[in-house]
Amino acid sequence: KSSPQMSKVIFTRIRSIIMIAPLPLLALLFLIQSVGGVSECSDPCVPGDEEIMAPKHHGTSATPVQHNLRWGCSETLADRICNYNRHYAENAGYWEYKSTFLSEIDSFKTKEIPIQFFDSNSGELLFTAPIDRSWEDFLTESRNHGWPSFRDNEVNWDVVRVLPNGETVSKGGTHLGHNLPDKKGRRYCINLVSIAGRETEE
Repeated sequence: KSSPQMSKVIFTRIRSIIMIAPLPLLALLFLIQSVGGVSECSDPCVPGDEEIMAPKHHGTSATPVQHNLRWGCSETLADRICNYNRHYAENAGYWEYKSTFLSEIDSFKTKEIPIQFFDSNSGELLFTAPIDRSWEDFLTESRNHGWPSFRDNEVNWDVVRVLPNGETVSKGGTHLGHNLPDKKGRRYCINLVSIAGRETEE
């Protein structure tokens, strides 16, 4: 049986090639990081179970993704990632090179104001970032990993759940990404297409 230390070593080595690897390798990455309890979920992390991702009217969710997603995100890609997928991800760097995210956050960066991210299906608030760090820190970490990366205090735990294998989802069944911890603690690496929704009216 692999030890947590060995799992982390293997995970680190695989992560180093993920930017140039075929997309299916992400599934292996997510599998290995769960070996040895690496994706432990304790307070404030809120655990979930497989029932959340049970089949519904539209894949794992009750509804398809919203039209006119933020930052020019692809509706087709978002629907596939959010609702018909448990393991795969948008391409590494999609948020940086294939969306308009960076060009639309200048005013937030200048004033160091956090931005809210909403579920692409339901429009519920999922993440608010950056919190207790600078925009530069948030963007650097996200660039280094390849996907928007959030910490515990940036997660809306009223809606977000983490499954035993590290899969990070919404209570409504939207696949968001995975918990891929580093030496600082839990890190939620999230598909931009999953959090590009527009806030819905209460």
